Amino acid sequence: MLTNRARKNFFRILFTIIIGAFALTMITPFLWMLSASMKRALDVMALPIDWIPDYFYPDNYMKVWNIGDRAVRDYHFGLAYFNSLKVAFVNLAGSVLTSTLAGYAFAKLKFKGRDLLFLLYLGTMMIPSQVTLIPKFAIFNALGIKGHLTLILPGLVTITGTFLMRQYFMQIPDELRESGVVDGASEFKIWAHIMVPVAKPSMASLAMIVFLWNWNAYLEPLVFLSNWRQYTIPLALTNFIEESVTEYNLVMAAASSALIPAFIVFLLGQKFFIKGLVAGAVKG
Repeated sequence: MLTNRARKNFFRILFTIIIGAFALTMITPFLWMLSASMKRALDVMALPIDWIPDYFYPDNYMKVWNIGDRAVRDYHFGLAYFNSLKVAFVNLAGSVLTSTLAGYAFAKLKFKGRDLLFLLYLGTMMIPSQVTLIPKFAIFNALGIKGHLTLILPGLVTITGTFLMRQYFMQIPDELRESGVVDGASEFKIWAHIMVPVAKPSMASLAMIVFLWNWNAYLEPLVFLSNWRQYTIPLALTNFIEESVTEYNLVMAAASSALIPAFIVFLLGQKFFIKGLVAGAVKG
């Protein structure tokens, strides 16, 4: 008979093995993608899979990044990389700023109609983003707004970000704000010097979410961007796949390159992401 401690250790080990198996299943396609990106086109589909080939072709990545030098194409991978980074970082900075300000106002400031306004604000989350594409397109067209501004302006304010920051600020004791009021600080100073330093974990998790949203966005750029010089990574990658469908090694090299920023952001912000979401879910 197993003791209680031995039984707990057994189930803990069994649970770890099961989770490890699921994790390996999830990561296998990415490992295959990296392996295929360093092979010749003829060897990509060879069976059994040669996970670690005897040869490596880093020129596949060079071909992908220099693809715009071949001829006039509908994409340029390096330019699309820059466009995606620009849109993602601008929206990151803007949405974190506006969400932090709005979250603080809804959590700590008392004004008439606050709760009703926040309820209406959350109600817009029930509207699918696809439904608003045509109205946004008509508005931008009437105002003469084109290019990356059509992606940046709507992304400066996020409902999810405001909700996340409000939940976090509600956990902060009111005594911190009251101490600033007693010292004669303005609301902006209280927000900047007291609330923001405390809310950095939640802000970091929001920044990571917003960056990944914008980096992976496909539908909005597809609708609003008509000039190939303004294409973001998802559009450039789609066009690249369409024109290089038989060169799977180049397709995998392009996909691997597109994952680099998202992978770096996730590695840097995963602990803040978990801490921010858990903290924001404690108190409603």
